[in-house]
Amino acid sequence: MTIFTNPNSPSTSTVLELQKCLLQGFKSVKQLKHVHTRLLRLGLHQDNYLINMILRSCFDSGDTNYTRVLFKQIKEPNVYLWNTMIRGFVSKDDFHEALKLYGLMRRESFLPNNFTFPFVLKACARLSDLKLGLKIHTLVVKAGFDFDVFVKTSLVCLYAKCGYLKDAFNIFNDIPVKNIVSWTAIISGYLSFNRFEEVIDMFERMLSTGLKPDSFTLVRVLSACTHLGDLKSGERIHRYIFETDSGRNVFVATSLVDMYAKCGSMDRARTVFDKMPEKDIVTWSVMIMGYASNGLPKEALDLFFQMRRENLEPDCYSMVGVLSACARLGALKLGDWVSSLIDYNGFLSNSILGTALIDFYAKCGSMSRAWRIFREMKERDLVLWNAAISGLAMNGHVKAAFGLFAQIEKFGLRPDENTFMGLLCGCTHAGLIDDGRRYFNSITHVFSLTPTIEHYGCMVDLLGRAGLLDEAHELTKKMPMEPNAVVLGALLGGCRLHKDAQLAEHVLRKLIEIEPSNSGNYVLLSNIYSANCRWDDAADLRSIMKERGIQKTRGCSWIEVDGVVHEFLVGENSHPLTEKIYAKLEELGKELKAEGYVPTTEFVLFDIEEEEKEHILGCHSEKLAIAFGLICVSSKDVIRVVKNLRVCGDCHLAIKLISRITGREIIVRDNNRFHCFVDGSCSCKDYW
Repeated sequence: MTIFTNPNSPSTSTVLELQKCLLQGFKSVKQLKHVHTRLLRLGLHQDNYLINMILRSCFDSGDTNYTRVLFKQIKEPNVYLWNTMIRGFVSKDDFHEALKLYGLMRRESFLPNNFTFPFVLKACARLSDLKLGLKIHTLVVKAGFDFDVFVKTSLVCLYAKCGYLKDAFNIFNDIPVKNIVSWTAIISGYLSFNRFEEVIDMFERMLSTGLKPDSFTLVRVLSACTHLGDLKSGERIHRYIFETDSGRNVFVATSLVDMYAKCGSMDRARTVFDKMPEKDIVTWSVMIMGYASNGLPKEALDLFFQMRRENLEPDCYSMVGVLSACARLGALKLGDWVSSLIDYNGFLSNSILGTALIDFYAKCGSMSRAWRIFREMKERDLVLWNAAISGLAMNGHVKAAFGLFAQIEKFGLRPDENTFMGLLCGCTHAGLIDDGRRYFNSITHVFSLTPTIEHYGCMVDLLGRAGLLDEAHELTKKMPMEPNAVVLGALLGGCRLHKDAQLAEHVLRKLIEIEPSNSGNYVLLSNIYSANCRWDDAADLRSIMKERGIQKTRGCSWIEVDGVVHEFLVGENSHPLTEKIYAKLEELGKELKAEGYVPTTEFVLFDIEEEEKEHILGCHSEKLAIAFGLICVSSKDVIRVVKNLRVCGDCHLAIKLISRITGREIIVRDNNRFHCFVDGSCSCKDYW
């Protein structure tokens, strides 16, 4: 019954006043109840039109309990009221209640219409209730709505969400006139199941129809490019975004920044970032994380401080990015300050932040603090356990890492591939061949996991370091996948350590095929030729490098003093304290010679990629950083240095002696492991 069919209805002006009030909305539930009271007083509480407006307002206010009570009091609800109720509960993510109402509606003999089906199908999709969805699909066909674009699109969403992508695609193809929502539905379906190539293909097909994608669709397809590392497609989509001026949308622009950052194109990411008219904290976090993950820690920190100057508070992900940057630089004090920006309990209750903090302390060589965070965490997921295991292994506490691994299953967790990466890296650093073999075999035979190429790389590294070069080489041949540069690099490390020039030459030729722009491979092969008096071959290889414009990566070390990170390149002479640093090196050189130290130039041949051959060993970047640390770091504090390349044998020997001569503890983290030098010995036991 409505006011138009009830002869005893109040005046039209009163009804119009109530209708206006309902259309304007309410600031509180109290106001809404006041209007409902007026409807009761005027006898309009059974008017379906006005009650429908009341129900919508109830859902907008969030009071679903009052909505339920109100609906139960309606004696003759029509299909519009049923639709409002179902739609309302779907909008509040109460999908079970929505389907329950749909069941009541059917029992009351109401036939759903083209407004009912989309919301009911959405509820089925969100609950992955394919059984009910199939029944509704049958009813859709019987009721003649199988060519309605909105109903069809909802069916696409249902089948895609339940994993039936082929059926979803068939239904999508049957839609006579597809709208942007239909295309987004099938694109989202493919994205949900990591079918990234199909996502990009469907997007291209959509553009060919002349439809203009919305921001939601653009974000989806950029996500697919990001996962694939498909920079070419990403650039093509970027051009489309530029041509259609869609980049003003903060979500689209942030997705572009993320895509470029994760594809390693930080210059392009920064260009998009700088041109954005507005940036939210997510945008800043993506950029900071991009710099940190692409080996640009100083840029990450600069951007973080810029963000702070613009009075933006860091979120979880910007904190992870800046802590990662501090970890890479070994900036312990700076990382401490950064972590103080968030309440300590905030770290302990957030596994993402807790994991970042554990990783930070572990990579700064402060494993005791990392362990304390791990112990105090309120909840520990597998990622957190993996960070602790990797941290212990990285810092030489391999047996403790084994012990922690033994506890994982007791806490109801099952180890994954990353867990075994930490264990195998620990075995590699400690030379534990039998333990390494046992853990590697257990990946498949005990935990039914598939070893990744990284696991094979660890085993090749372990065997190669132990001098089992034939076994390591054989493993690279038996791998179920082609060995990549990391695996071959691990084998090369063994060749270098045990001076197997013949195998090294074979491996290096493969490495040059895989990484034609990696200067270290050319330089090392050139020096292997030189070591074997093959001067013409060495000269030819150097000429090839020059022709191709391939330049050697310079050795670089960082040291933090009073919260400021100082960078030293090999042969550095631009630092304000250069004179004092070289004077300290000269002083140390005299003391080292008195201890019987003689520079070991043979390491230049086998470790040439670690420093420029032309520079004398005394000017290596880590020695400069340590000399600076001896001048500026308090005698009570540990000297912490981070290097971008592997520490050469000569520097390793020299730093051991420096630690004894000066009585200082020196921690050096190279690109391979930690070295803790105390009183003339190193934690790696000369095995690195």
